Amino acid sequence: MYLTIAVLAAILILLVLDVTGPDMIFGAALIVLLFGGIISPEEALSGFSNRGMVTVGLLFIVSRAVENTGVFQTIAERFLAAGDGNAPEKRRLPNLMVRMMTPVTVLSAFLNNTPIVTIFTPTIRQWTTERRLAASKFLIPLSYASIFGGILTLIGTSTNLVVHGLMLQNNLEGLRFFEVARAGLPIALMGYLYLVLIGQRLLPERHDVMAELGDTPREYFIELQVPDDSPLIGKTVEQARLRNLQGVYLTDIERGDLHLGPVTPDRRVAAGDRLFFAGRTDGMAELVAQTGLLPVGDETLLADTRRIRRYLVEVVVSANSPVLGKTIKESNFRSIYSAAVIAISRNGERVPGRLGDVELRTGDTLVLLTNGSFARKYRYSRDFLLVSPLDRIAPEVTGKGGFALVTVVGMILLSAVGEFLPPIGGHRIDMFYAAAGAALVLVLGRVITPNQAREAIRWDVLITIGAAFGVSRGLFNSGAAQLISQGLVDIMSPFGVIGALAAVYLATSLFTEIITNNAAAALMFPIALVTAMGLGVNVTPFMVAVAMGASASFATPIGYQTNLIVQGPGGYKFRDFLRVGVPMNIVAGITGITAIALWYGVG
Repeated sequence: MYLTIAVLAAILILLVLDVTGPDMIFGAALIVLLFGGIISPEEALSGFSNRGMVTVGLLFIVSRAVENTGVFQTIAERFLAAGDGNAPEKRRLPNLMVRMMTPVTVLSAFLNNTPIVTIFTPTIRQWTTERRLAASKFLIPLSYASIFGGILTLIGTSTNLVVHGLMLQNNLEGLRFFEVARAGLPIALMGYLYLVLIGQRLLPERHDVMAELGDTPREYFIELQVPDDSPLIGKTVEQARLRNLQGVYLTDIERGDLHLGPVTPDRRVAAGDRLFFAGRTDGMAELVAQTGLLPVGDETLLADTRRIRRYLVEVVVSANSPVLGKTIKESNFRSIYSAAVIAISRNGERVPGRLGDVELRTGDTLVLLTNGSFARKYRYSRDFLLVSPLDRIAPEVTGKGGFALVTVVGMILLSAVGEFLPPIGGHRIDMFYAAAGAALVLVLGRVITPNQAREAIRWDVLITIGAAFGVSRGLFNSGAAQLISQGLVDIMSPFGVIGALAAVYLATSLFTEIITNNAAAALMFPIALVTAMGLGVNVTPFMVAVAMGASASFATPIGYQTNLIVQGPGGYKFRDFLRVGVPMNIVAGITGITAIALWYGVG
């Protein structure tokens, strides 16, 4: 038991410190428990064949297939534009917020919310720019709306499927398709009311890096022109000693109407070239003296910046990126991605100093000067959570959007009514069967290719879930779950079963704010199960509480991936999430616990 508790503590510490990915942390913990004799090899491997875990993988394929059709972006643009009038009441912030959040919640109830938020983010930024509104008033609500959708159905988020899979693994009846909606729908409705009445007043009105770059390019660029008598003419960038400059680096060359960036060392300098440098823009005088180049006026800089804006792309660094933990120079960023870093934003603030020496972290927002094909090439890359061009790319509508949506609707109906259909091989038709059938139909219908299907699967997520199932079993076997559960019951004994239910919800919600949501669900599951069994009550309300608590991540950007996606584009600081999210957590907690208690008759 003490070994298991030590392993649990190590998991939490390593996840909070973000030492490495959750898949590696849980994988290592699983091996320690295996060699410690706490779990058997069969128990260690059982999570990797669990129906809930495999269903998560199948749904990755379904979501990518729908995303491939361009339906998400088309829905986003049409829904936001629908009913847009000039009447003052149509311009009110609450009205616009609800109109933006509604399609996100509906879509997120049935499909992976990460691509939905990824696609809606640049669309909403453009939408707010056209209305002269701050995107920061809408992007946190965008993330919250996707979380609200996730708690409405069994497939709304992988967390629900983790809880469902653990229930099946422990010979319990799993969650029905709309089981979580009993608590999730009241939470979503109260969440909407909170954001419209209170939250929108707490949201900051702030410009992000991309907006500032367009308005004040002098803060991001130094532009110098090559005079006709310059000794640099005809030399390569390397020969002209325009590399490894102090505090700045050459990102782009404008020659007439041609854009020649990102600049390679063998690019030759010509008379009249306009050279863009990024980095410490307060060192222009020193750079002019060092190179003999001529500074250009503000009007010229603004005009040239507008010309290259179509090559500017914003990305958010993911936890899987190979550049993580390295400086831009060490990672050979420009060589790998054919893109130059113009600016870096972290926790809503621009990172000062020499860009090449900045060590990249998860969630960092980078503004890149690219060759024009970057956005399409890295749109689905695991290296970035978000790839958003400054000038939006029109959706690639494939003509198979209708077929994909019909398939998804069929999947939903099959999973919802499967228990009333004849069993297959003695097994009830559930979400696993429905997702497997949908994935097969979409591949055979050529909505998604086999290679794309393989790439769509987030193996790191599946490894985390599979290993977490084994760790969860270890908490049972060692008696650690019973010890922790007894502590919860003792503390909350004056408040009865409702107190224990509230303690499970709050503990799960706290975990998910500091570690991943799937990990929080897997670690709290055995504790919740033992608590319910010890009290001699129905375990289902406790399982729903774990599912709700694990998804109720509103107060930090690190607890839920969609919060991390919108942090940089919204220009949010960590405290912005605390200001808006802590009250949202309180609203969700009170509403969720009350709804569960009333629905299941917990007393």
